[in-house]
Amino acid sequence: ALDATVKWMNDNNIKVIFPSPGGKEWNQNSAEKFSRESNIILICGRYKGVDERVIDEYVTDQYSVGNFVMTGGEIPALIIMDSIARLIPGALNNIESILNDSFSHQLLDHPHYTNPREFRKRSVPEVLLNGNHKHIDQWRLEHRESRTINYRPDLWEKYIKVKESESQNG
Repeated sequence: ALDATVKWMNDNNIKVIFPSPGGKEWNQNSAEKFSRESNIILICGRYKGVDERVIDEYVTDQYSVGNFVMTGGEIPALIIMDSIARLIPGALNNIESILNDSFSHQLLDHPHYTNPREFRKRSVPEVLLNGNHKHIDQWRLEHRESRTINYRPDLWEKYIKVKESESQNG
C-alpha cells in the first residue's frame, strides 16, 4: 500500500513538507509558492522527530517556522497550512487583505481602527474619516513604512533593496 501511495505521489508531483528546525525559513514567499500547488502533505514529527529514512525517502521540502523548539510538528504544520490557505482564491472575502498584509512588499501592515471613533481618549486619525482615498492610501503607506523601520529593520533593508532595484530597472 505504501509503495502504491509513493508511486501516486511521484506521478502527481505531490509536495511533502516536513516542519523541522533544520529546514529553510518559512516566510510569506514560501506560503505564496505553495499556495499554487494542488496537493501538499505535511509530516509532523513528535518528540525527537521522524525516522531519517522516512525524511530521505518522502520529504520534498523542510521548513522551520522559527528558531525555537516545540513538543511536536503539529503547530508548525498549522502555521504552514494557515499561511497557505489564506492565499488560495476565495479563502478571504477581501483581496485587499492579501495585497496589503504584513510582509507584502516587505512591509508590515498599517494600524487598523474600528468603532467607536474614540476609545479612552484615543481617536481614529482624522485622515481615515475624511473619505479622501488618496490621502488614506498615503497615510497607510507612511505608517507601514514607519512600523517596519521601528519594529523590523531587517524587513526595511529588504524593502529598500527592492525599491532601489525597481528604480534602476524601470
